[in-house]
Parts: sequence; C-alpha cells; structure tokens
Amino acid sequence: MRGRRGVRMCAGAGAMGPWWGVRVCAAALLVSSSAAGCATGPSLENRGQVTAPPGDSRHLSIGSAGFTESELLARMYAALLGKAGYGTDILTVGNRELYEPSLESGQIDVVPEYAATFADWLNAKTKGADADPVASPDLGTTMKVLRNLAGPRGLTVLPPGRAVDQNAFAVTAAYAKQHRLKTLSDLGRSKLPVRLAAGDECVQRPFCAPGLRRTYGIDVTAVDPKGVGTTPAKQAVQNGQDQMVLTTSTDATVEQFGLVFLADDKKLQNADYVVPVVNRARAGSARVAAALGKLNSVLTTEDLARLNQRVDSWRRLPEDVASDYLRSKGLL
Repeated sequence: MRGRRGVRMCAGAGAMGPWWGVRVCAAALLVSSSAAGCATGPSLENRGQVTAPPGDSRHLSIGSAGFTESELLARMYAALLGKAGYGTDILTVGNRELYEPSLESGQIDVVPEYAATFADWLNAKTKGADADPVASPDLGTTMKVLRNLAGPRGLTVLPPGRAVDQNAFAVTAAYAKQHRLKTLSDLGRSKLPVRLAAGDECVQRPFCAPGLRRTYGIDVTAVDPKGVGTTPAKQAVQNGQDQMVLTTSTDATVEQFGLVFLADDKKLQNADYVVPVVNRARAGSARVAAALGKLNSVLTTEDLARLNQRVDSWRRLPEDVASDYLRSKGLL
C-alpha cells in the first residue's frame, strides 16, 4: 500500500511511464457508501479545505475513470505536470461515485471531467437525484453553474479546452448523399422515417429520441437497443437495418463503417467540454493551472477522436499515444 492515507496500491516498476516517471495505480479507495452516494458536501474533516488558500503540493495524484479517453487525458495531465516539476501518479477509479468524494478529500488531486455532465452530477448530489438539470448547450452558462457547485466542495474547475465529448448521431455517407443531409435539421425536414440504433435508455432520455423529435422534428419510429456507439449498432446502420446511430463526438471509427456525422446545428446536446478539476487545497495553484492549460490550446475534438482510435483500434498503449501527441505539439 502506498501513498497518503492508504488510498492506492501501485503497480511495479514495469508500469512506470518511462517518459515522465508516473506511477500507475489501481483503485483502492476507502470511501464509505454515504460518501459515495448520499453526501451533500465535504465531510466535516474536509470542510477546512473549502476556504483554504490554493495549494501547490509537490506530488499530485491524477484520477482516471478507466475508459480509454479518460486514461489518455490523465496521462497527458501527468506528463504536463511532470514537466512542470511535480511528482505524479495515476489512480484508476471506475466511477464518479468513488473518485469525486476522493477528489474532495484530497486523496485524488486532479481529474479530467466533462463540464455539463459533471455540473448535473454535482447538482444531483447536492439537491437530490430528482433535481432538475442545470447544464445547458451554452459553455459559459454551464461553466458558471459548475464552478458554483464545485467551489463549496473545495474543488476548482480550470478553464475548458477546445475538445468536447458529447452525444453525436451518424448515418451512412450514401444515405446522407442521397437525401442531401449535413445536419440533424436536414434530416428533420426530410420527413424520413428513422430507426435509431442506440442504448435502450434513448427512448426516454431528453438528449436522445425525445429531443430529436422535439428539437428537430425527426420521425424516430423505433429505438434499436444495440448500445451507444457499439460495433453492432454501427453495423446495423451500415447494412441498412437502422438509419442512424447514437455514438459520441470523439468516436473515430465511424468512417470505418462508411458513416458520417450529422451536425447538431440547433445544439440539442449540452456543453460537455473537457475540463480539469482539481482539489483546491492541494492543486489549486496558478502553476498547476498553467501546466494543464497548455493542453487547452492544442487538443481538439478531432485530435481526441484520433487518440482514442490509436488505442482502441490500433491497440497502442495509452502512455505511448499520449506521449507521442504531446511531443508532436511541442509540449514535451
């Protein structure tokens, strides 16, 4: 067991990233069920951190949610912080219910997050699961709400970058050409019946089938429950069984299936821009913000999609992909 308060178990030397010396760790967080699911603010022993001056700890733990994109972002954060003189390790935690309380307590210092999703999650944690959503398609409004929710918990939300990972819809290139479709508005005006390959929750989610009908007038006749962006879902559109698939804006495999994205021109989706979130008392310094901010000026949605592809399709190691990208941009 290594690290403060026994929060992580570290892999051996073979797991160390040779290019910035980061230790990669598996989750071993000692978080109670009340902290993970029912708390409405920092626990009593952590509330002093809310008003503490911005901290600048020499060693920082970066949290990863375990999926490819989160792992890539965490590794890029660790590399940039390492170059700025910090010692770093990466702590992989499978879900927000675990890593967010650990971020509040200082067991984790930095995590890559998504502005709109995190704002709504913190709002539900504060006001209850039935709380109305507070995020919106407008980035400025979403960031203001998010910072107001994060601040009382001792968290600082750093500026967002250019990359955004949100719901996206794709059709075959042939279908788009045949019906002259470039946007979701075009599809709505076409009055074409659309069978949508997506997760089964799409039937009720406001940003999926109901939103497509309400915002764009798209005639969604059925939801084919094949999952979000899965291979079977994309194959169903490719072979004509379905007309459109729900995936994400950083899905770099759509072209492999002969698919193209339709633009969300009326902004149905919320502003899920990538944002670093830090524990203010340990990592709230201007030096941390400056180190992480270097990624904001270069990383685009398209870049993030290509990085995901190199890991998921090309089977390259996340640490190598992250390192190569930062070096290509002159950041390492």
